[in-house]
Amino acid sequence: MSAAPAAISSSDLLEAARVSKAWPFEEARKLVARLEKSGETDPDVLFETGYGPSGLPHIGTFGEVARTTMVRRAFELLMPGVKTRLLCFSDDMDGMRKIPDNVPDRAFLEPYLHMPLTSVPDPFTNEFPSFGHHNNAMLRRFLDTFGFEYEFASATDYYKSGRLDPILKRVAERYDEIMAIMLPTLGEERRATYSPFLPISPKTGRVLYVPIKKVDAEQGTITFDDEDGEETTLPVTGGRVKLQWKPDFGARWAALGVDFEMFGKDHGPNMGVYDSICAALGGRPPEHFVYELFLDEKGEKISKSRGNGLTIDEWLTYAPTESLALYMFQRPRQAKKLYFDVIPRAVDEYYQHLAAYPRQDWKERLGNPVWHIHGGNPPEIELPVSFALLLNLVSASNAHDKTVLWGFISSHVPGVTPENHPELDRLVTYAIRYFDDFVKPAKVFRAPDEVEVAALEALSEKLGTLSPDADSATIQNALLDVARAIERYQDHTKKSPEGGPGVSVAFFQMIYQVLLGQERGPRFGSFVALYGIDNTRALIGRVLAGEDLSKG
Repeated sequence: MSAAPAAISSSDLLEAARVSKAWPFEEARKLVARLEKSGETDPDVLFETGYGPSGLPHIGTFGEVARTTMVRRAFELLMPGVKTRLLCFSDDMDGMRKIPDNVPDRAFLEPYLHMPLTSVPDPFTNEFPSFGHHNNAMLRRFLDTFGFEYEFASATDYYKSGRLDPILKRVAERYDEIMAIMLPTLGEERRATYSPFLPISPKTGRVLYVPIKKVDAEQGTITFDDEDGEETTLPVTGGRVKLQWKPDFGARWAALGVDFEMFGKDHGPNMGVYDSICAALGGRPPEHFVYELFLDEKGEKISKSRGNGLTIDEWLTYAPTESLALYMFQRPRQAKKLYFDVIPRAVDEYYQHLAAYPRQDWKERLGNPVWHIHGGNPPEIELPVSFALLLNLVSASNAHDKTVLWGFISSHVPGVTPENHPELDRLVTYAIRYFDDFVKPAKVFRAPDEVEVAALEALSEKLGTLSPDADSATIQNALLDVARAIERYQDHTKKSPEGGPGVSVAFFQMIYQVLLGQERGPRFGSFVALYGIDNTRALIGRVLAGEDLSKG
């Protein structure tokens, strides 16, 4: 069910989009200006993302396609009726320069080193004609799983079908101009042997990094020495050669008329090279968006070969896809840590944004991440229990069964069931998995000192005076009343409603450390309301009796 937007005219919605500060609209407005400048009467705006099929799709692939789709949808609101396409281009004609670590038999692939990925046998199954075809299929299945709207393109198909022949001939014609762009970017040794053309040996099938002895622009051929030393001449057309990766970027933009492409910060220094080559070949460089790279928990760059950071399967084991899309939406130009600890916050923030959407005016809605995550049509879901509270509930109850958790939820949130709150039911499953794998192993309980024992006794006594169905605000106020009377937990930089000192965060930190074995957590009054006053008092009683809660 979709949230019903407040009534708004198309002109007012368009005006809100024109001033929205959300980054997809900022990027989309650049495309609008580009389109208006071109003067095209029947434009077809092309968005592109690239994929290197030497490995399987990963979390960065998801981020690039998701973010590009967000810009595309923002543009479509700004320019209703203009055709748009998203092309996911696989560089599957690249040579296999090293054998991947995850293949079943590395020795099997050794004879195929430096061959195009679509000429390397599939090491996993007999289902696909090549390693490249296998990984392309995985990419398409990956994108289809998330419901992306896209067209797939294979570099092998584009080269061999002749679709890139005109631009390859133009590279030959403007060879000196391309070399003048490339050579200043290379070291002295590399300059001596560099060529934008990489011939594919007609004898071995390998992609060759060899000097080009002659470029015949009129004939559209290149001459080089093959691996056995024999001088060989090949047409630059028909998939007999391919372009080096930097010229390939610019040439593809010129050949296909790409209007928008985003890429990671590691490509940033080469952006001017790509643009110059595109322009030298008669194309118009696309609009770009350079995003920051992800870091691991130590602040180091995530690397597929090192295996640090999160995979997309790992994220989706513990949280819904939408939370990952939110993480991709937020601050794309800032480096962000991508590891397991960020998941719970991303989950709760997604549902908070979703709950806020129906109450917002259209200017706020267009800045709300869920508008961009759901292409302008977010679902109407408001969770009665946060993901963080579910994790605390699992922790306190030591429950590993959904029915046990639902017993707590249904008892303290009347009318809420797995049937009428399927989204919450889904989060219950995620919470159990996340707790078992990440929270439970990191729990460190500590025994309370004398002051803390007295505080917990007072807390239990205070809770005993409350109605069993007291709401979270009432419970939270009761907790604060207890803390205000204890000198250790008084914060004189704050004021209570009565004018006395406020409450230090150390009080709630003590509760989490002693009762749940954690450093922090969500609002404790909300947790008590969900877990139950009697259950919370029983938990305090176990601590006061000297029981070791780490043993369950």
